[in-house]
Amino acid sequence: MMIKICGLSREQDIDYVNEARPDYCGFVFAASKRQVSPAQAAQLRQRLAEGITVAGVFVNASVGDIIALYRDGVIDIAQLHGDEDKAYIAHLKEASGNTPIPVIQVIKSSNLKTPCPLCPPCLCENSSEDNNADYYLIDSGSGSGETFDWGLLNSLNIDKPWFLAGGINLDNIEQAMAINPFGVDISSGAETDGVKDREKILQLVTTIRKGNTV
Repeated sequence: MMIKICGLSREQDIDYVNEARPDYCGFVFAASKRQVSPAQAAQLRQRLAEGITVAGVFVNASVGDIIALYRDGVIDIAQLHGDEDKAYIAHLKEASGNTPIPVIQVIKSSNLKTPCPLCPPCLCENSSEDNNADYYLIDSGSGSGETFDWGLLNSLNIDKPWFLAGGINLDNIEQAMAINPFGVDISSGAETDGVKDREKILQLVTTIRKGNTV
């Protein structure tokens, strides 16, 4: 199971993940208390250990802005949280050249409840057309770090590797692992008083790594 620690914004955050060695980390470029500028992200990326894949988190961003970060080596993957559709993702991949940028598309948990052929990105039975994303990330969509009813996932046939996100922390990490996603995405659950917590990051990564070997 892959591990992603998202919302890194300080040099010490990078030091924590360098020590813990998750598979992925994330820089948030959308409006958020964890938002970083391209210049800040570039400095943080230089401090990051090799082998940790960086996702850039965007909401309806300019394709040009994303591609600039990708070509400069600041990010490795685009994580899309807005209204980006199939055409947007196709344009993003085409603009990134011979090595198309991988894409994580966020699926809001509210779109798991009602079959809706015209809805935003969803996994309902009427939404069978491939949207060009490489991964899904299933989240509450509220941005509050709250969990949703993970039981909604039981009846889905998800055709891409997917990350589980939203309120995952040390208290429920084992329940999240039992759902068997491709990966877990953790942000507020790796924090204390709104900032990344070294001990929580280390404990989360250790718990998941131990589960991977069972």
